[in-house]
Amino acid sequence: MSNTHTGRRPSKVLIIAAFAAVYVIWGSTYLAIDIAVNTIPPFLMLATRYTVAGFLLFIFCLLKGEKAPSLKAFITIGFGGVLMILLGNGAVTLAEQYLPTGLTAIIAATVPLWMVMLDKRNWHFYFSNKIIIAGFLIGFAGVLMLFAGKGTADFTGNPMKLAGFFILLVGSMGWAAGSLYSKYKQVAGSTTMKAAVQMLSAGLVSLAIGLLSNEQQGFAISYISAQSIEALSYLIIMGSLVGYMSYIWLLSILPASRVGTYAYVNPVIAVFLGWLFLDEAITMQQIAALLIILTGVILVNTAKEEVTTIVVKEITVKNESEVVER
Repeated sequence: MSNTHTGRRPSKVLIIAAFAAVYVIWGSTYLAIDIAVNTIPPFLMLATRYTVAGFLLFIFCLLKGEKAPSLKAFITIGFGGVLMILLGNGAVTLAEQYLPTGLTAIIAATVPLWMVMLDKRNWHFYFSNKIIIAGFLIGFAGVLMLFAGKGTADFTGNPMKLAGFFILLVGSMGWAAGSLYSKYKQVAGSTTMKAAVQMLSAGLVSLAIGLLSNEQQGFAISYISAQSIEALSYLIIMGSLVGYMSYIWLLSILPASRVGTYAYVNPVIAVFLGWLFLDEAITMQQIAALLIILTGVILVNTAKEEVTTIVVKEITVKNESEVVER
């Protein structure tokens, strides 16, 4: 898919198609998850989605001539996958049983904020930047706004609604923690192989949790509706394979800050699709909360990119000076 090795510029059509996949497909997975868990237990659904997607990607890598990672490397890579996929998407899957897809997507949009909060190695740089601090405070003000009146999110009646909210926050932290773990815990291997191992690991652990929690009790394959099967197939093929591979390819040819704009678009897509297909209400407070959160995320990401660039330049200059002195 990539033309980077040949020196030719990638086709604009391919770039647009890849962005469309990341923007629209990942934004639509919230709707697909809601439909899938209607008749499939959440952890068994997760297990099927990621085990199948991971296995297909793993076979693809082997056919390309890549070597399978060692057991130690598999565990190291897999742990990051469990944090990101199992905690992150697992939280979304559980929460959508009690919360609207649009609200779920709005809360999940806080991931970039947790990335800053949990990235202890760079606290000195992040929290010395006023724009990052402002973005951080603005973003979480948007989260607090979700509690501001019943017009935004009514957590009364069913205690699982409130539980779902906090499960989502923990899941967002898990995705951020897993991303940072994978970033700092360097392991040899291609990005595609690592993605396959992460999916396989998350899928197998999900299966274990599903079986240990007796999700199989009273469940039969015949109970699964055609709509849930279609939604699960969409999650496997489009969400976990096409969407993810498009994301990886874009990262290989474009700055991470540009590719990361999917975080601003996914919640908007999810809210719109929830309204269109599931008749979910869209309130002015929800829209306001989403805009506030995204404003905070944009400020944090923009400033973080600038801080990272400055730090890299300082390190480069310092290293060059040390070389000259020697």
